[in-house]
Amino acid sequence: MLRSGAAAARTVEGDYLMSRPAPNTIPIEDRLIVALDVESIDEAKAVVKSLGESVSFYKIGLGLQFKGGIELAKELKKQGKKVFFDSKIYDVEATTKAAVQSIVELGVDFLTIHGNTSILKEAVAGRGDSDLKLFVITVLTSLDDKDMIEMGYTVSVEKMVEYKTKAALDSRCDGVITSGLEARMIRRIAERNGSNLLIATPGIRSDGVSRNDQKRVATPKSAIEAGADYLVMGRQILKAQSRRDEAVRVFEDIHAALTT
Repeated sequence: MLRSGAAAARTVEGDYLMSRPAPNTIPIEDRLIVALDVESIDEAKAVVKSLGESVSFYKIGLGLQFKGGIELAKELKKQGKKVFFDSKIYDVEATTKAAVQSIVELGVDFLTIHGNTSILKEAVAGRGDSDLKLFVITVLTSLDDKDMIEMGYTVSVEKMVEYKTKAALDSRCDGVITSGLEARMIRRIAERNGSNLLIATPGIRSDGVSRNDQKRVATPKSAIEAGADYLVMGRQILKAQSRRDEAVRVFEDIHAALTT
């Protein structure tokens, strides 16, 4: 028997939500994403080598993408690593779709995008049936309410994060990038919509570590407890005397948050 249009839509939506990994199914080794925010590809390779098997997931940002980051991404994938391509794509619908289609061919795992619902829907169309997960930027962790006013926005950081989260849900993107301070709010919004929306959180600093240029920060443990799925960390690990030991300490915090 044929289903009505509304019933069919609900079934498609249900299948979509069920295809998203529940937070408790994410392997702990994937939850820490080390940001390769260094000056050269050689430095990035040295970081990966120093971390060895302790880290399986790396972020390649805009700084490295234009210095050989595409080839680095391919090399990391050959090593069995996961790659978060932080391209922050933001353009008209057709261009966004074309850009995502091109990035799919790299075989990376995560990609960041900006935009309203119509732009995000075209990004999803560009992703097609590939395994690439699309993460919507909410508000950069280096910004606060004062910065929002300076940029001409009339809403607070929290309200903008809420708007962006709803756009991510409406467009069927896989997740959002947000501060750990907003993770709990986002998790509530997602759950109300029956979604396992993924949350990746930059601006993470362990207790006692300098904030640098980040204004909205959280500790590894507090971010995970608030509902974050992935932690993106750069300087704290990159500048550590032993990067491997620092990564292990962060994993211990993640484990503590998941088991309490």
